[in-house]
Order: sequence, then C-alpha cells, then structure tokens
Amino acid sequence: MTSALAGIDTARVADWLAAHVPGLVAPVEFELVAGGRSNLTYRVTDAAGTRYALRRPPTGGVLSTAHDMSREWLFVSALAPTDVPVAPPLAYCADESVTGAAFYVMGFVDGLVLADQEAGLELPVAARERAGMDVVDVLVRLHELDPAAVGLGDIVRSTGYVERQLRRWHRQVQHSSVSYLDLLGEVHDLLAAKVPPQSSGIVHGDYRPGNMAFDPDGRVVAIFDWELATSGDPLADLGWLVSTWQEPGEPTPGTTDGPSTAPGFPDRAALVARYAQRSGRDVSDLPYFVAFNRWRAACIVAGVSARYEAGVMADDGYRESARERAEAARELVELAREGLRPRRS
Repeated sequence: MTSALAGIDTARVADWLAAHVPGLVAPVEFELVAGGRSNLTYRVTDAAGTRYALRRPPTGGVLSTAHDMSREWLFVSALAPTDVPVAPPLAYCADESVTGAAFYVMGFVDGLVLADQEAGLELPVAARERAGMDVVDVLVRLHELDPAAVGLGDIVRSTGYVERQLRRWHRQVQHSSVSYLDLLGEVHDLLAAKVPPQSSGIVHGDYRPGNMAFDPDGRVVAIFDWELATSGDPLADLGWLVSTWQEPGEPTPGTTDGPSTAPGFPDRAALVARYAQRSGRDVSDLPYFVAFNRWRAACIVAGVSARYEAGVMADDGYRESARERAEAARELVELAREGLRPRRS
C-alpha cells in the first residue's frame, strides 16, 4: 500500500473504503492522477485489480464554492441514471477526520482525455470529427434535462446565472494584483449592462474535451469535474466550449488548452450549428456568453495567481507560471470587450 501521498491518509482511507465500497477487496493502492489547483483525483486499485477513482479538494488555497465535494457527488449521482455519461458513483465520505477533507469514490472510466493538441493527435484522425460532434450532442442531452426531475431541484436558483457569476468573480478578482484590474472592472460593467434574457437548466461550468474521456471512436464515455456545476442558462456552457475551441493557425487564444487545433476536428461554426439544430435553441446571444466566459477565465487565473502570492497554495513550482498566465489573460479580457461593443453596420 502506498505510504505517503499528498491529501490522502492511506491507512484511514483504505479502512473507510473497505467498509463503504461494495465489492472492494483490501488491501488497496493509491496513485495521484490529477492534482494541482483543481480537485485532486486518485486512482485506487484493490487486491482484485478493480480500479476506482477518488476525488477530494486540493490541499491548499481552497475556495469552498469551487471545491465542494458534496456538490460534485450530488450532480454525479443525479446524472448517473440518465443518458448523460458520468462515472458510476459509489460512496461519499463527509467525515473530514478520515483524510482532512470530504471525498467521494466512483468507478474508474478508461478513455482518452483530450486536454490539449497532443492528446488530440492521439485520437485517430477518422474519429476527430465524431469527437467534436459528440461533445455537442452530449451537451444537448445535458441541457434537455429538467434539474428538478433528476433530483437537483434544490440547486435551482431564482436569480440569474450570469448575475451570480458576475458578482462572484468580480468580488474574488479584487484580491488579485494583475495589472489590468481596471479593464476587468470595465468589462464587468459592460457585461452587467448587457445581460440577455436567460433560460434555466443544468450548467456544467467547465464543459470541454479536457474534462471528458473518449473511446477510440471519438464517443464521450464520461464527463468529469462537476465542481462548478449549477443551474443557469445552457448557453453559458456552449459559450465556454466555443471560447476554448481554437482553430488551426488562429492567433486568438482559447480560454484554456484543448485538442481542436489538431487536424480533423470540426470548426466552431460547425459546433454551434450542430447545437442549434439538435437542441432547437436560439443561439443568437452566444457572442455575449463567449465574451462573458473570456472575462470569467481571466478572473479565474488571476484568482489562482493571487492565492499563490498570498502563500495559501502548496509549493508546487507553479507560482511564477500562475503569475505569467494571469498577465497573459489580459488578451482574453480585451477580446471580451471587443465582443461586447456594438457592431458597425
């Protein structure tokens, strides 16, 4: 059994798993497979060779609203019986004395996570078009769900998603030392003044290929990382996906890395057309949500940098990189401002 692993008291967690996960065969081994500024994910392998995935918050700089294990567990459990693919939920531990934080366990899903161009190149060329389209088709299925009907009625908020998000991220970014706080404030005010009418549904909050596993044919087999999930306008998810979706040779930065610059993936226009056709939704307000998500992305990386500067994040060598990424995000905010300006006839 692994004896030392950040975020896991291996002996106590192993005992808890043996008592609470049906069919698990002790002893178990742990391996960190995703860590850093987001929630931590560990591969757990039992004595029979069965693999599980365990999720807990990061060990430093935790924002309760962004690292709520009960929220992730709620969404994964609610969506498991639907046709939206998630990893099978198995057990939830609210007792922080076990390993210093709440955590949950789900079945381990094999698949290729398309986090960047390199991962995109690993997917067969013939499957890349299908992968892009299946990302959209799964998003449509998610947005068709009634939150109350799947047991998520308690998370439906009466106030608008955009207004809540604008308040949250504008408040948090004030603790940052980025050189363009005035620009962030200007774009915040533009966004607040132009909020379109909103509908309501389930919003993942970070919907992109880097938070999914794909089979070799390009089908989505699981969506991960539900830490930002809430209720809100479904176009917020589509706007985030579009804002991440760079095209080959394009100078405009994406809000985060993705596979879409690898040859064979569909372009943004094809994704939007597919979503509009399959969902029947009016997507005319999508440019607003793209601008909103560019601004939000800049606020997020600025906030991460601020937490490093304050010394509340683990010393993982990322501090200087976080500062550089935060300053580079100025371009995203400038693009957001441009997208909100009135179009010339």
